Amino acid sequence: MSKYMQLTVHVRPFYTKGFKAAYPQLASALIHAKTIKEYEDPSLYDLVGKLDKLLYALDGNPRVKDILLKQMSPLKALYCQIEGGIAARELSEVDKALYQIEDIFEEIEYDLAGL
Repeated sequence: MSKYMQLTVHVRPFYTKGFKAAYPQLASALIHAKTIKEYEDPSLYDLVGKLDKLLYALDGNPRVKDILLKQMSPLKALYCQIEGGIAARELSEVDKALYQIEDIFEEIEYDLAGL
């Protein structure tokens, strides 16, 4: 590693029409709980990283909180796996784990639509 520079890998969001269009039910709940702003497009990876904070903010919305709680363990495990993969520069494994996070968020959105 360089003495004065550091190589980093950053996971950034890429929504063609924005977070609210991709996950309208979840976005609505998070905006209402004031955990994200109306115009923000957080990455799913970042949301998982602050999942404890999100759950705390969703105390007033137990149905949404319960749906997220069901997925907490696999999401946290994938988050740790991604962190380790980034550190080890195993980016293809990181990419696979990011796809798994997206799949879980699709399930969350589906469950929220049923409320």
